[in-house]
Amino acid sequence: MIIFYAPEIETTLTLPESDSQHAVRVLRLKSGAEITIIDGKGMSFQCRLLDAHPKKATVEIISRNPMPLCWNQQLTVAVAPTKHMDRMEWLVEKLTEIGVNRIVPLLSKRSERKEIKTERLEKIAVSAMKQSLKGVLPEITPMTPVKQFTDTCQSTQRFIAHCDDMSERKLLARLYTPLTDAAIMIGPEGDFAPDEVDHALSSGWQPVTLGDNRLRTETAALVACDTFHIIDQIHHI
Repeated sequence: MIIFYAPEIETTLTLPESDSQHAVRVLRLKSGAEITIIDGKGMSFQCRLLDAHPKKATVEIISRNPMPLCWNQQLTVAVAPTKHMDRMEWLVEKLTEIGVNRIVPLLSKRSERKEIKTERLEKIAVSAMKQSLKGVLPEITPMTPVKQFTDTCQSTQRFIAHCDDMSERKLLARLYTPLTDAAIMIGPEGDFAPDEVDHALSSGWQPVTLGDNRLRTETAALVACDTFHIIDQIHHI
């Protein structure tokens, strides 16, 4: 099933240039062809191609169908970007497939990467959203300092996964309350700085472990997100 993405389709009735090119030049669709378009905000549109223009294809909307996410709570994964962007891009793709509402790149004192361009990550998220047949695009925020995110996050449950054995950490799967807004912070390969951990703990964040295995940053973020969904699914059984 081929899905096109046009966030303002109801207003413009026009596909973005990239999707227009894919529809007209790659798939060779002609005027009159029916296509499915999502807006990334939870709606799917069955449309008919009117003008098969390779840069600004226009459509008419035949029907509108809600396409909500299969979970109701807000899930946030805040993670220090890896030094190599291909690993961060892989993480964004997989988080989008598994299901997340917000991805926050964290700037830690020990971060290997101090800057990040979200445009590339957003394109990867769009592709993963379409491939996994989701109708809502996760938000990818600009790089945010750890302490700023710690102080501003409004999630009901807030977890910080770190490696310091000086503080007691409990298994995330045991602490997470199903179907509740949750956020988790994952540090860089060198872990959070001690003062970042202390600040989080003093602000009410719960220290957690993801198990006995030693995980790389992107793996830990993925495991944490999947843990939320697995616990939710078990709760429904």
